[in-house]
Amino acid sequence: MEIEVTGVLLAGGKSRRMGEDKRHLVVGAQTLLERGLAVLQASFREILVVIAQNSPPLIIDARVVRDLVPDCGSLGGLYTGLTQATTPYIFVVACDMPFLNQTVIAQFTSQRATADIVMAKLDARLHPMHALYSKRCVPALEAMIQARQLKIQEIVSQSSLRVRYVTEGDLLTIDPSGRSFYNVNTVEDLEAARSLLARIPPLE
Repeated sequence: MEIEVTGVLLAGGKSRRMGEDKRHLVVGAQTLLERGLAVLQASFREILVVIAQNSPPLIIDARVVRDLVPDCGSLGGLYTGLTQATTPYIFVVACDMPFLNQTVIAQFTSQRATADIVMAKLDARLHPMHALYSKRCVPALEAMIQARQLKIQEIVSQSSLRVRYVTEGDLLTIDPSGRSFYNVNTVEDLEAARSLLARIPPLE
């Protein structure tokens, strides 16, 4: 159980492409929200669930906080998680990721001593919503919010922050298919996730 890192679940998206609240969509025997929360609760002592200011309340077994700054998307959720966490680091994921893996998460958190950000870079694509961040990121996030520069990936270009990338090679023995990073944005994504879960036992 990790005590120096807070697990942060971003659950305040507007689900525009899905057309309904993704948090309550079922994959397997659980909702997407329940699946993500269960993995984080097994990995971290402190858990935060961040929702939008205008989001319906969530009645769950975790601390729920609302975005400190409205209408800033995932960047605002990351900022809220970092400022509200009591630990020096957070590991943040989106609630629409049905195949989170404790072993993969540990791969990220174990590198925190040498980096302010630990983020996957797979096929040249960054995955900022399955990443570790230190509180040293807060000033950079505040500047980005003030400038309305809301593309969260751009935080890695901040020269004041140490960034480490997790690559395909790092994941070869624990998640070679990259299932951990799969997210559900559309009805087609949802059906694909359900089909995958039915064919392959979920990662432990």
